[in-house]
Amino acid sequence: VTHSIPACIGSMTMNSKQLDNESPVSIFAVNKCYVTVQDGTFFDGSGFAALVREGYKVRTDVNITLEFRTTAVHGILLGVSSAKVDAIGLEIVNGKVLFHVNNGAGRITAAYEARGTNSLCDGKWHKLQANKSKHRISLIIDGNLVQTDNPYLQSTSADTNNPIYVGGYPADVKQNCLTSKNSFHGCLRNLVFTKGQQSELFDFSRAFDLRGVFPHSCPGAEH
Repeated sequence: VTHSIPACIGSMTMNSKQLDNESPVSIFAVNKCYVTVQDGTFFDGSGFAALVREGYKVRTDVNITLEFRTTAVHGILLGVSSAKVDAIGLEIVNGKVLFHVNNGAGRITAAYEARGTNSLCDGKWHKLQANKSKHRISLIIDGNLVQTDNPYLQSTSADTNNPIYVGGYPADVKQNCLTSKNSFHGCLRNLVFTKGQQSELFDFSRAFDLRGVFPHSCPGAEH
């Protein structure tokens, strides 16, 4: 076993002596336990989770689904890039959700903004689906569909080969389809990438790099 237990541990004793977990000698990727907790992974707004060390290949088609909860109007949801311009990205900018895709010929964007007094940054769970099918892209938020025209009809494949960065990305990493550098603050859950009949649900506790991210522990209310 190479990954930590996604759980809360308390009242630990050794040789009949209670261990003091309030002032540990050293600590790494351990957060407090919450009185009320929900399914999901907490992002504290300082870092990111890195998935698929060997690199994720978007190519012609991918369908991404996730749920998010935040009170911040800016935040990176995820990005997959390449050393060239090919990339995809999902981010929240000024309360709008943006889905960017570059198949090599130029970046196109589908943007969704909640109507009226509704807000996507209200601390409630919102369902997101981002779909890339060759040159076509669409974004569905809470059942509302947004599509955008793509002038680059001949360019159909995003030839990415970098990891999937969720909630942010390291300073030395290039992301060609993200405009923001703001790490996500809030909770994410049920991140699934689907290609054809193959679906993969990503477990954040198995990420190869986690900074400011606490898997399987989403506080019941923003704090």
